[in-house]
Order: sequence, then C-alpha cells, then structure tokens
Amino acid sequence: MANVQELRDLGDEELVERLESDKEELFNLRFQLATGQIDNPMRIKDVRHEIARILTIVREREIEVEAAEYGSSNQQVEEQ
Repeated sequence: MANVQELRDLGDEELVERLESDKEELFNLRFQLATGQIDNPMRIKDVRHEIARILTIVREREIEVEAAEYGSSNQQVEEQ
C-alpha cells in the first residue's frame, strides 16, 4: 500500500492505472470473501482506503484545473 505522498507524485495516467488495478483487486477480494477463500480479510479495508485516497487526489487536481480556468476567464472579463 502506498502512502499519500507517493500517490501525489504519480501522474494522472499512472493514478488511473493504479485505480483500475485496485478496483480489480477489490473485486477479486470480495469474490474470495464470498467463496470463503480469503486469507486476509483486512486487505479489503486497505484497498478501499487506497481507492478513496486516489479518488481524492484526482478530485483535488480537477478542482485546481477548474480554479485555474476560472481565474483566467475572470481576468479576461476584467480586462474588457
């Protein structure tokens, strides 16, 4: 499991890949839980938390882009 700083250092594409692989792992863990084959049930919690961290970072980046776009469009209005 990666810490938050390691996730923040990843690029957007790498984050999306990591998110997809974590979602796939979560699916497999849930399947193992349903069939009674899971070795470490706490791994489900860890993967869910990592997915949440990744989604939080993605949303923070979206907000930064929106703020930058709003700031530049707001400047254009003021200049006119």
